Amino acid sequence: METLSPPLATDLGAVKQKQQAAWSAGDYAVIGTTLQIVGETLCEALDLRAGARVLDVAAGNGNATLAAARRWCDVVSTDYVGALLERGQARASAEGLAVQFKEADAENLPYADASFDVVLSTFGVMFTPNQDRAASELARVCKSGGKIGLANWTPPGFIGELFKVIGRYIPPPAGVKPASLWGTEERLRELFNERIATLETTHKDFVFRYRTPQHWLDTFRTYYGPMQKAFNAVGTAQEESLAADLIGLVQRFNRASDGAMVVPSEYLEVAITIH
Repeated sequence: METLSPPLATDLGAVKQKQQAAWSAGDYAVIGTTLQIVGETLCEALDLRAGARVLDVAAGNGNATLAAARRWCDVVSTDYVGALLERGQARASAEGLAVQFKEADAENLPYADASFDVVLSTFGVMFTPNQDRAASELARVCKSGGKIGLANWTPPGFIGELFKVIGRYIPPPAGVKPASLWGTEERLRELFNERIATLETTHKDFVFRYRTPQHWLDTFRTYYGPMQKAFNAVGTAQEESLAADLIGLVQRFNRASDGAMVVPSEYLEVAITIH
């Protein structure tokens, strides 16, 4: 009888290195700046108080960071892409906001237990390859009675569908759960389990507004690292097909009838109180 070898464990470290390279490509800050309203509404949902010690994880160019700092919180902004932190720092400096910026891995935060009153992440921590580890770290550095605030794309929303389209051309690594699962209450309860004192979720839409669908595609191909990497990986033979599928996706969601792109993308706004 043939003996079957056990499946090889996924090298999550290697996956993370590739992801870091993807997010370092292009210039995510060009895209991230357009998402500022999400950080503002998340901070309002959490009812942030002046003087609260706040950690923004996988902060990108600092949308939630700036929103918290504008509310007189003491904010630490972290990401594993130093160039994005520099963009966040430039934004904070332009507004005269005092923020501490530090390179850090969401799966291995360099802070002691219970260091922060509030931990935030908008469209950031959801992309970590080791989801359980990342969730554990968020809860670890949050004080008992403190809050974790998240904004996560949902599986059926526009960005959730975008990654499904890309996945048909570039299959995701085996053993890595889809990032969009963070946009479901069921997965959040699995990730944070007994650490949850209360969990509140609200389905919201962020609306992508671009001049035309082609303007959106050109912008994302140029500046959104994961899409830039996808086009580089498929090569010239499939570039046109991938582009056509992405434009088709936009057309499916687009609510504009004047040639512009006005595309709602569902996300889950999350407020967790930690035991």
